Amino acid sequence: MARRGRGLGIAALVAGLLGVVLAGGAYGYGHDAYGTGTLPSRSMEPTHKRGERIFWERVDGSEVRRGDVVMFSLPERYGSGGVFMQRVIGVGGDRVACCTAVGTEERVTVNGEPLKEPYVLGSDADGVHRPYDVKVPRGRLFLLGDHRSDAMDSRFFAADQGGTVPVDAVRGRVTDDRTGPVLLGTALLVSAALVLTGIGLGIGFLVVRRRRAPVVPPAPWPVQPV
Repeated sequence: MARRGRGLGIAALVAGLLGVVLAGGAYGYGHDAYGTGTLPSRSMEPTHKRGERIFWERVDGSEVRRGDVVMFSLPERYGSGGVFMQRVIGVGGDRVACCTAVGTEERVTVNGEPLKEPYVLGSDADGVHRPYDVKVPRGRLFLLGDHRSDAMDSRFFAADQGGTVPVDAVRGRVTDDRTGPVLLGTALLVSAALVLTGIGLGIGFLVVRRRRAPVVPPAPWPVQPV
């Protein structure tokens, strides 16, 4: 009985510790590698709708490329320390202009080439009829929303280096790949199961330890025949 109780105690301790370590590791990695939030506006429709839950991978701004949807923070411009979502149209050294006619459509051009933008709402690449011609400085990005008629983006801040955003303002890149978050969620579920298992084994250990061994009555004295 004592050995069995000791085994339950060791198993409870191991399961509980594994659960705590796994939970701490998963939470720490997830916090460092990913971010999440809810889109409060229509500025990125139809790609991302208002109220949609957004996941982004934390990357350095120097890693993003044209076409990436990024999360960035620019409180000196937007008056808020929160993060905003827009699409990278031009990177350092690019010349971004609006707009040029291609058939019946108006197109933004990057380095003189009309940009194909299937993600733009209603195929309206202009949106607000504000012409611009910006040479993107090194270390900065030119950003636009996909809903061009309802996005407060680089077009509206021309006085601030052509409306461009410094790469160090980028907090992450939006991803549709849910593999990382799903694996982290699975790890947290497994850790919770391990902790609960440890608690259950611990209760079993206490029950076994408190259970008294049955008392064996002493053998009667032998009766001597008369």
